[in-house]
Amino acid sequence: MEMTGSGLPPCSRWEYRTRPLCGGALLSSASTRFTPPSIASKSGALIGCRGRFSSPVFTSIGTSGSGSRCRRGRRMSINAAATGTLQKGIAEFYDNSSGIWEDIWGDHMHHGFYEQESDVSLSDHRTAQIRMIEESLRFASLSDYSLKKPRSIVDVGCGIGGSSRYLARKYGAKCQGITLSPVQARRARELATAQGLADKVSFQVADALNQPFPDGQFDLVWSMESGEHMPDKTKFVNELARVAAPGGTIIIVTWCHRDLSPSEESLRPEEKALLNKICDAYYLPEWCSTADYVKLLQSLSLEDIKAADWSQYVAPFWPAVIKSALTWKGITSLLRSGWKTIRGAFAMPLMIEGYKKGLIKFAIITCRKPAS
Repeated sequence: MEMTGSGLPPCSRWEYRTRPLCGGALLSSASTRFTPPSIASKSGALIGCRGRFSSPVFTSIGTSGSGSRCRRGRRMSINAAATGTLQKGIAEFYDNSSGIWEDIWGDHMHHGFYEQESDVSLSDHRTAQIRMIEESLRFASLSDYSLKKPRSIVDVGCGIGGSSRYLARKYGAKCQGITLSPVQARRARELATAQGLADKVSFQVADALNQPFPDGQFDLVWSMESGEHMPDKTKFVNELARVAAPGGTIIIVTWCHRDLSPSEESLRPEEKALLNKICDAYYLPEWCSTADYVKLLQSLSLEDIKAADWSQYVAPFWPAVIKSALTWKGITSLLRSGWKTIRGAFAMPLMIEGYKKGLIKFAIITCRKPAS
């Protein structure tokens, strides 16, 4: 089987590249070429979650000067009060659950990247989490060559700092991590000190939608499974681009819903119902598709935009998490952690269902900020 430069079969990977002369986007894979759905059209709807955060269920990203508005004239982002409630819920969820995760799974709080048809153990899962980092860097065409290594990195949604420490160690770089959870930030600092990296990495509580950094500071902007928590995807992507240095790389690894076909106005009712349940458990606002992210990046004139669906490579992850939760250690830890974490555990089979139905996509989207 022919493999792409990222090590993925052509059918599993695609590239969107900005075409300034024709004003469109080209979606290509091997010999197949076609135009992706326009996000300003009905096929580009962002799917939100009903319930406590009161975000619109159907919204789309506008590309005109009128701003980001949905078909009904309402903005895609939730209001400030709802955003505050959401962010408080996210912080409390991770305050309560991060210790359990670290105790059972270690300090990387994200999916693993698995070889197809492989039998895996817990140690393999931890190796797969490292592989996810390496495959993401490879997909973004980041070189290990000394003159091209990133020297300054931001980890947006850093958890307890697993990616931050790994990247700082790999590249000899300075890395700053931000999280909404004070518990995570404190633990990340403790682990950095214990691992002799306190001079390389730092962590603080901060909002990814309003990052406490000047423009153009980081050679690598890293977001590993934090985008799904962002209530305003437009502002999120704008902040990633703002803090990236000229020529810097942006890597977004996130949960998305499937792309809509040109004939669809929205996801099907049963798909929306499933996502709503997951939103309630994991403090998620509206979902979007990979095509939505690509269009946002294109609107900022970012370069070398690439995207891929890695769902098949993360398939063993959620069954393994469920298995670990059903051990005596997992059960007793859940009972001690409180209702928010328990509710999240009950939602894990819903993630598996979403992946199996092709509704949930594990996406990677990368790009580069123009050098000048």
